Amino acid sequence: MSSSQIDNLVSMLNQIANNNNYKKTDEETAKIVANHVKKFWARSMKANITKYADSDGSQLSPTIKLALAQL
Repeated sequence: MSSSQIDNLVSMLNQIANNNNYKKTDEETAKIVANHVKKFWARSMKANITKYADSDGSQLSPTIKLALAQL
């Protein structure tokens, strides 16, 4: 997977988190993000972001890491 593809997935995750974090804890936001990814992302997208999180994950926020742990 190319760096630009990872950047796009990380950007999408951050947008989802930012749009759903108003007056919520990191754990609550992570649950919303995880549910969104489960429902709407293709298997390949989930596999690629999970592989990235396991191998590097340096661009992922703690909230996103919590969300990915729920997948």
